[in-house]
Amino acid sequence: MKPADIPTTVTTPRLLLRAPRPHDGPAVHEAVMASLPELRRWMVWAQEPLDEAGYTQNLTRAAERFESGEELRFLIWDAAGETLIGSSGFRALHWEVPKAEIGYWIDSRYTGQGYASEAARALTDFGFEVLGFRRIEIRCDALNAASAAVARKLGYTLEARLVNNSVAPDKPGQVRDTLIFSRVR
Repeated sequence: MKPADIPTTVTTPRLLLRAPRPHDGPAVHEAVMASLPELRRWMVWAQEPLDEAGYTQNLTRAAERFESGEELRFLIWDAAGETLIGSSGFRALHWEVPKAEIGYWIDSRYTGQGYASEAARALTDFGFEVLGFRRIEIRCDALNAASAAVARKLGYTLEARLVNNSVAPDKPGQVRDTLIFSRVR
């Protein structure tokens, strides 16, 4: 599939996953700021969050990477496209295999409602059925039980535990394990 042919939206009954646009910067900034205590535990990028202008620039680059097929980030909105719930998408794309990794985060004000699972399920189906992926991974810190639960709920198989593979984002010097879940076609 050529990058220009990749759909920019994916829908579920409750969600609209849409490619980022620069004007989404303020909404992303608000969601990140509302979720910093939780995000900082797991995300390196949350250690030094951007201001609104920074997120606008970040989303400009994300839109460019989407258009080139380099990375397919989607913002997760309610079905009406009015309330930002989080972000998900495909990274570590390898079109020759083809394969990718799904990542996700949900605004803390909306956690516990199944949105991460719903978005990851929609992207899993989209990846296999529309993009033709043969392999999709979900990687997470071994201590991130919520993220691992999403992978298990969606039928991903725990393929590996990489021991002492990363450093805790919020605790420099503390080494952590990484879980690698996958689904293949």
